[in-house]
Amino acid sequence: MNNSKASLTPSPPCKGQPVLEFGNLSMRWGSNTVLDGISLTLQEGERLAVVGPSGTGKSTVLRILAGLLLPSEGELRINGIAQRYLRIDQPRPPDVRLVFQNPALLGSLTVGQNVGFLLYRHSRLPEREIRARVQKALEAVGLLGIETMLPGELSGGMQKRVSFARALIDDPSQSSGQHPLLLFDEPTAGLDPVACTRIEDLIVTTSRLAGGCSVVVSHVMSTILRCAQRVAMLYDGRLQWCGSIEEFEQTANPYVAQFRSGSLQGPMQPTEL
Repeated sequence: MNNSKASLTPSPPCKGQPVLEFGNLSMRWGSNTVLDGISLTLQEGERLAVVGPSGTGKSTVLRILAGLLLPSEGELRINGIAQRYLRIDQPRPPDVRLVFQNPALLGSLTVGQNVGFLLYRHSRLPEREIRARVQKALEAVGLLGIETMLPGELSGGMQKRVSFARALIDDPSQSSGQHPLLLFDEPTAGLDPVACTRIEDLIVTTSRLAGGCSVVVSHVMSTILRCAQRVAMLYDGRLQWCGSIEEFEQTANPYVAQFRSGSLQGPMQPTEL
């Protein structure tokens, strides 16, 4: 399908209200249109990869989902609630968790303090309960027992896994029955193939354990194929194609075909270097 307002339907079908809805959403900076009329939905449990060349609006999508930007036009709904305010202005923002390309750990805090940061800052849970939740999250990423270490004492790969544990931490303040929306920003950029595979498996595991849906922005083909169930292809600020991962591998859509092959021939013009 080649439809700028295509809907992402779950596989297998999910009933109920979509977790994420983009309704004819646009983002402009002055005369520069970054996103132009994007419409899609994401159901609970789905994993979506947002792909496309650099400068096509992928990072803007993540920033809007994270509540760091407001769209110029259109509507974003998370768990059925229209997002009309920046995250910092919301007393109870939706449970959206962003895993950065860089682990973004606080060097002066221990691993346990990093993983449980929001609970320490905003919850009324006792210390013992927070430690238990931190240990559970670290165990899920294979790092149980390093709670007292500092980020600088860890390898890059271990720091990355700590950032995944931070995304997994249980937050009792969230509404019952609502699972988090996980956002992954170029999670495997610059990694060797073996490290990529480990992180890709961890994305799938983290999404499953968190119980929600996830959006992965990536240029890495193995990450797209291993982590996603659905793919949304952006170019020139528009949603040029979306479909299942199986359709992504087979479609003759010129945007997707050029992206898969890395060819200079096609509708997507190379960025000046």
